[in-house]
Amino acid sequence: MDTNLTLLTEMRNEQSENLHEFSTFEIIQLMNEEDKKVAFVVEKALPQISIAVSKMVEVIENGGKIVYFGAGTSGRLGVLDASECPPTFGVSPELFKGIIAGGDEALRNAIENAEDNVEAGKQDVQLHVTEKDLVVGIASSGYTPYVLGAVEFAKERGIPTIGISCNESTKLSSLVDIAIELPVGPEVLTGSTRLKAGTAQKMVLNMLSTATMIRTGKVYKNLMINVQATNQKLKNRSIRIIQEITGTDEQTAKKTSEHAKGDTRVAILMLLFQVDYITAKQTIDKHNDNFVKAFNELKEKTVKINFD
Repeated sequence: MDTNLTLLTEMRNEQSENLHEFSTFEIIQLMNEEDKKVAFVVEKALPQISIAVSKMVEVIENGGKIVYFGAGTSGRLGVLDASECPPTFGVSPELFKGIIAGGDEALRNAIENAEDNVEAGKQDVQLHVTEKDLVVGIASSGYTPYVLGAVEFAKERGIPTIGISCNESTKLSSLVDIAIELPVGPEVLTGSTRLKAGTAQKMVLNMLSTATMIRTGKVYKNLMINVQATNQKLKNRSIRIIQEITGTDEQTAKKTSEHAKGDTRVAILMLLFQVDYITAKQTIDKHNDNFVKAFNELKEKTVKINFD
């Protein structure tokens, strides 16, 4: 850390920050230095994150869904992560749901007192969660009433719960089955949890959803085989994925993709194991859209046929 940044950090520790007197470069330098701490905080929580992923996989494999609950920035991050799962992993919009205090209007506008409404949290669990599901409460402070209400109501009904907070030994952590604590420390802008706290929560949500999708067979190798080809860019990506996994040429990949009705997974299985569309699709459906399990079944059958 250079002398200038050391001075800025000391000023923070003395709580005598006058950010308005800093140069633009000094401000962003300080923010960058604080942001560097976030990954190390998340690293310390990896054991709990791993346990959380295992539970999420279990719930999904048993026909349940994952529902995020949060207010303000935390709620928006939950909605963001949930909304990105369908195009990335080709899953139903119902598999991951993000619920924010105050409803969808709160995504763009601050809804007064929404985060303080315990009963609204309980009501939203009633509306959106079944006993087969899992609830993830996201609250930077660990004390947001709306989130606590949602988690408490879920717990009363035997629904598994995960809590993500940016403090230690919080009320949220005491309520949930799996507590993920991310004590990132004071923000550069006091109380602005859209900064380090938001970054830490986003990193953890990325891990939770991505690792869960990998473990449930929505990814093969490091490729998004379930990608939804909703525009030309994604259609081209789908063709490249088919080519990379099967080793076929572009023309064959395109033709097979058409026969597979645009389903990248089906096209891959058709080419790799020389099966028709119905066989490939039924095998994937049989394994609840787990491509890896479908792949292994067809591979085993192929080996057996070749051996016989």
